Amino acid sequence: MITPSFLLGVLSLAGYTLGHTIFQQVWVNGVTPGHLKGIRYPNYDGPINDVTTNDIICNGGPNPLVTPYDTTIIDIPAGASVTAEFHHTLTSAGTSDGDEPISPSHKGPIMVYLAKVSSALQTSVTGLQWFKIFEDGLHSDGSWAVDTMIANKGKVNFKMPTCVPNGEYLMRVELIALHAAGSNLGAQFYMECAQIRVTGGSGASPATVSFPGAYRQNDPGILIK
Repeated sequence: MITPSFLLGVLSLAGYTLGHTIFQQVWVNGVTPGHLKGIRYPNYDGPINDVTTNDIICNGGPNPLVTPYDTTIIDIPAGASVTAEFHHTLTSAGTSDGDEPISPSHKGPIMVYLAKVSSALQTSVTGLQWFKIFEDGLHSDGSWAVDTMIANKGKVNFKMPTCVPNGEYLMRVELIALHAAGSNLGAQFYMECAQIRVTGGSGASPATVSFPGAYRQNDPGILIK
């Protein structure tokens, strides 16, 4: 059995480097609209630590988002293969950067959430209802979702569920680095939101959560004692 104390010990061995990351490209069935297209991204690759602020929604705050936002809306058919691509900085892809796409010390899970919106280009992200469509965490061999992402050169692969209702969404891709999660506000959240349009879905009504609100600072997966 993997206990929180064992988990913290393993994670703490990795150190406290500044190997941050940014979600910055989407692929749909192997095709991409381009680097930074349809994504609300910051210039700086830092984390969000406080889960009670609005910055936990789509980033911002200490990592100001580049405005005006790109106006691309990425079309994703229900059932499509989707890839979210991370890199250490906006210019580190394909370089010798030792923390590309993220420092291997920053182990943790990766999740994808959707929020249905009237327009994927709307600027407001507060008050939205989010549902999870993908999660990858700790594997049976002791590796993490982040390890898989690093092995795939920054790419996280998942399927757009066939049951997602048609319409426009913000797609929130989130990586939680747990190397410093033994202290309050130590877990590091890296997230950006992509502007997407889903077609061909069957129209389910999934349960939703709010950001902020979905996480508490002392949740067992965020504060590891």
